[in-house]
Amino acid sequence: MSDECGYSPGFKRPSEIMRMRRKRTRSEEFSKPSGDAAQSASSSACVRPFSPGPLFSNTRSRSGGVKRRNPFASIENRHSPRKKRFVYNDDEGAGGRKPEIRTRDDLAFSQLMDKIENRNDNQKGSSPSEDDSLFEESEEDVKTPLQKSPQGISPLSIAPPVCTEYPADWSLKTRLLFTSSLSLSWSEQPKAQEEALGLSQHCRAQFNTLPHNLQDPKSCTALRCAFQQSLIYWQHPSLSWVPLFPRINAERRFAGKNAPWAQDAELRRGLMSEWSASLSSLYSLLKARLCPYFYVCAYQFTVLFRAVGLGGSSSINALVSPTTRGLREAMKTEGIEFSLPLVEQERTASKSREQQILCGEERQQKDSEHKEDGCCSDDPDGDDNDEDRGSSLSWLEEIGVQDKIKKPDSISIQLHEEGRAVSVDHKPESVVCVEGPHTFTLVNFLINCKSVVAVAGSQTGLPPTLLAPVAFRGAAMHSLKARCVNVKSQVGSTYQNISSLEITGPVLPSSLHAITTLLRLAQKGNFSAVLYTHAPTAILNTHGTTCASGSADLSAFGLHPASIQQLQQPSGLGKTALTQITMNNYSYTWKK
Repeated sequence: MSDECGYSPGFKRPSEIMRMRRKRTRSEEFSKPSGDAAQSASSSACVRPFSPGPLFSNTRSRSGGVKRRNPFASIENRHSPRKKRFVYNDDEGAGGRKPEIRTRDDLAFSQLMDKIENRNDNQKGSSPSEDDSLFEESEEDVKTPLQKSPQGISPLSIAPPVCTEYPADWSLKTRLLFTSSLSLSWSEQPKAQEEALGLSQHCRAQFNTLPHNLQDPKSCTALRCAFQQSLIYWQHPSLSWVPLFPRINAERRFAGKNAPWAQDAELRRGLMSEWSASLSSLYSLLKARLCPYFYVCAYQFTVLFRAVGLGGSSSINALVSPTTRGLREAMKTEGIEFSLPLVEQERTASKSREQQILCGEERQQKDSEHKEDGCCSDDPDGDDNDEDRGSSLSWLEEIGVQDKIKKPDSISIQLHEEGRAVSVDHKPESVVCVEGPHTFTLVNFLINCKSVVAVAGSQTGLPPTLLAPVAFRGAAMHSLKARCVNVKSQVGSTYQNISSLEITGPVLPSSLHAITTLLRLAQKGNFSAVLYTHAPTAILNTHGTTCASGSADLSAFGLHPASIQQLQQPSGLGKTALTQITMNNYSYTWKK
């Protein structure tokens, strides 16, 4: 029947009407008692098989017959009335046919009735089961699925791209400020048992699996323990009355503090001896892949040591920033091979620009050479110019001071040649990258170099600060300070409660990632953070030229697996650092 022309999409075929009638009859048989069931069966036997409507026993027509329900009365005609069809009647002859306008439903109904009458005339006395063949569905109609138009897809069903991670930031942070519309009070005032459990899990490198849907973060003990675990770092030396971070441009912080090592040489030697042992222990852990990274914070520069596989490097590497020409010359003297990544990038960029310019000027130079050669051969004043240059210095000989004028020596020539290298001193472009076995030579250089320790000022005699995310020899366990404050912020004409969390201290890259991971679960994927970077360490996001070729086993680093996965990727921040992180509906956005 689907092939019959003239059917509208909303026209119900008789097979559907018969199916609905059988279903209604079955439901009446189950719902009515046995007597009623027999009565319904007898009434159904009086109905013609092609008539889909039931008998109405209470209503009778004027002629005395039984009135039947119109089966097409409740059918919704959803086709457009404009879609009509011209049918020609042959009653007036072939030449004078007049078109008769009929709708598709009228045409389909008339075709169906004609077919039923023809079959009734040819097959009188046939059983009702044979007549039901008119109402059977074709296989094509059953198997043909309904296809949804692409325009019918709601734009809201297309989810926007979700960024589940932000780039790794190797700079040191001095302060973090988190804000959220949900309360952050779960992060403060831990119980004694929760704090002890967090310290134990940090030392044993154990990480609990937190539920994804936290209804009440304040009552979740595992979340509060994990937060205390993420705040821990290790430091050497540890002096409770002296702030040992940051060290660059921190003379005011050390002013007025008691510094007995400044006058006691024996105490200074003891501090340097302990510091040398701690630095050697850190490098051994780094080489054995038991420590992912550590920082050496001196009063003039900062050094970042990274293990194999971190930052996209295939070997142990170290970044020193900022540097001076004197420090680089001392490193060369000790046999340390290093590179200036940013300076080399600028040189390659400038060379490419020069090559493009030379390619455009080559043709012009070839044309100008021929003209210049002709002019020089015909120039009669060439010898006079040489005589003028000689006579310009003859007045010095007449005065007698030609011997007192100093000629440029080799040192000044060397300084002139290294003018570009000297101009980057104390700037981010002076960052030095040391890779491979030369990092061990760099450790020995730092232990034996006298310029690592200040000889004057408020930091006199104090060795550099060592910071690491794992324990090492001579290190003291420290915890970042967290403070939660609830404030009201004006949003339009109303005030909204905003909860803020402030964290101060030397925030390491792994600590930053662990804290944001916990806030993602506790704040249901909605928070923002302002990051305050220690400016001299922003350049540490620069990566070297070597890239990791294979996957190394980094499970013994003592960090969360998600943090290790983030720190493995090369940082794309370049000379800058992250200043703001925002999470909205579990998707990250950031600013540099």
